[in-house]
Amino acid sequence: MTAQGDSAALAARPAPATLGRHGRLSKLEQSEFDIAKAYLPGGALGGNALAEDAKFVFAEAKGARFKDTSGNQYVDYCLGSGAMVLGHAHPAVQQAVIDQVAKGTHYFAYLNEPAVKLAAQVARHVPCVEKLRFTVSGSEATFHAMRLARGFTGREKIMKFEGAYHGHHDYAQVSTAPKRESNFPEGVPDTAGIPKGARDTLLIARYNDLDCARQIAEANRDDLAAIIVEPIQRIISPQPGFLAGLRKIADDVGCLLIFDEVVTGWRLALGGAQEHFGVMPDLSTFGKVLGGGLPVGGVGGRADIMDQCDPGKKGQAGFVYQNGTLNGNPLGMAAALATLAELEKPGTYERLFAIGETLRQGLRKLLARHGIDAAIVGYGPMWHLLFGAKGEPRDYRDIQATDGKKLVAFDMELIRQGFFVLPGNRRFVSLAHTDQDLEASFAAFDAACRKL
Repeated sequence: MTAQGDSAALAARPAPATLGRHGRLSKLEQSEFDIAKAYLPGGALGGNALAEDAKFVFAEAKGARFKDTSGNQYVDYCLGSGAMVLGHAHPAVQQAVIDQVAKGTHYFAYLNEPAVKLAAQVARHVPCVEKLRFTVSGSEATFHAMRLARGFTGREKIMKFEGAYHGHHDYAQVSTAPKRESNFPEGVPDTAGIPKGARDTLLIARYNDLDCARQIAEANRDDLAAIIVEPIQRIISPQPGFLAGLRKIADDVGCLLIFDEVVTGWRLALGGAQEHFGVMPDLSTFGKVLGGGLPVGGVGGRADIMDQCDPGKKGQAGFVYQNGTLNGNPLGMAAALATLAELEKPGTYERLFAIGETLRQGLRKLLARHGIDAAIVGYGPMWHLLFGAKGEPRDYRDIQATDGKKLVAFDMELIRQGFFVLPGNRRFVSLAHTDQDLEASFAAFDAACRKL
């Protein structure tokens, strides 16, 4: 049987006994929790935390699975927030990094051989990229894309969409996950500490609503620098004509169109969502997948826009500063070259999409078997679970209308069963997910359903 085979048959098989958290914490893992609680705010490394009886400390990962420091095993659908499209510890990526370590690990932001090679590869694959700059993260990439747009147009405002995530900086953390509805085009800050001046530069529109986007763009045409959009917003697919409509709106008002392809880049196609959907932005940001698990990001696009950050133009009007000590770090560049080499192999994306569809279909059958009012949604290698949804969501408010609390509680149970997801957030499949991983996943999902 293959990953494209009968998902119902896969669902009937039991999960391995070692999958999931079913025993006591080891002394090692408990001590690690204690240290984390003492020295890390919330005992966490970032903005996410798990329930006490579901949390763990990563010990090692390979393929589509990982172990915690108590020895429990999980099938991974978080995958480093989507970064690990090849799976964990891929041999080609490992070897590329090992080889580069022997040559040096850091040269500051000066030219190095793997960075030069990678720049040419990215430009060859991504339709809009004539020139590019590397960053260390997707957040840095979107920050610089916005700065480039402002510098190029001489305007200040950026339109983004309610529910879209473009990183953690002040120009992105508005109406990403608002607890109250945005009063278009006014946004809702997601965090304390954002200056009012930064908030005032952001205009919020409804995803998949071209009339809303056009009205806001027309009303701000003299001060709109760019429209930034996730081609697939979290797990919300674009309606036919939506992305092309944004291209036309940007052209009509003279602003730039930015595709945030931090997630969709190299997950939908070698050329990202712009190749897959056939719409050309002016700038594109990328990250996650490209680095194969190492911190790599970038921004690229039209040469006339990107040439603003030519260091030879320092002191000239219109110069846009873009720099970073770790930009083009050779370890990340080597990992990215190895990742691209794997993704370039024939049949890669057909197989990735097939794994995603097999998983979605199998989970839908399990929901139906248990009579649970929920929907499995998503596109290609991305998927999500929404309680109370009647089908694919069109915008953020469709997602807000579902039962988010029930989803988080269910996700915690999935983790206890060894089916790892980021609670309440979208999930991914990788090329490393095998038939055995899917079998174990269906059994873990089935067990979680029985506890509802």
